[in-house]
Amino acid sequence: MPIHQPHVHLMHRDAVMTAGMQALLAPCGEFVLTAQASQPQGHGAAQVVVADYDTGLALARQLPQDRFGTAPRVLIVTQCDKEWEVRTAMDCGVHGYLLQGCTPDELVRAVRQLGQGLRYLSEAVTRCVADSLSRETLTGRETDVLQLLAKGCCNKTIARELGIGVGTVKTHVKGLMSKLDATARTHAVVVATQRGLIDAGRRPGTPFVAATTPARPRPMQPAPSPARQAALQ
Repeated sequence: MPIHQPHVHLMHRDAVMTAGMQALLAPCGEFVLTAQASQPQGHGAAQVVVADYDTGLALARQLPQDRFGTAPRVLIVTQCDKEWEVRTAMDCGVHGYLLQGCTPDELVRAVRQLGQGLRYLSEAVTRCVADSLSRETLTGRETDVLQLLAKGCCNKTIARELGIGVGTVKTHVKGLMSKLDATARTHAVVVATQRGLIDAGRRPGTPFVAATTPARPRPMQPAPSPARQAALQ
């Protein structure tokens, strides 16, 4: 048994995941384990915090980015495997990233390395990050245009929504298609969805502006009789 046992705090939102990870880590005898449900303040004294994606990002953003400080190191265990999701986590200061399909040995190895002050990325995540570094990143405006393209907007609608000219929209579309190596606007949306740059679930099948239902013609009323006309006068 090692002399130093890193304090590992489990704060994954999925209770089943937390129980499973605790059951896998406890027999190793290498770690002091606490869980959020029973010890919600445990992360303050922990060297390693194991969390879900959203919790891990929120925690990493709050922690000081001092490599030699006493702040806990954050390990995310998640199903989120898109390029944008992984890069966002890395940019926020997350120290480790595992996919939920990892083996028990890999979980132990990741926690052990973070406890030693190192980083850990699963093999699939490492490939994802490496691939993303070889590509040109989209600008903020190109991303805005891409989101509206995914909603089925035409250039005029995009220009109106973003407050820019149609010619500028065409320039941004050309730029993002080049960066995504896409041959058409729909192809660009497909590639961006596969890379996790946009959420396919947000894409409606109709244009951005909802169509209006034509009004039904009102039925013609019969002309009043001469006696009725006299009464009205």
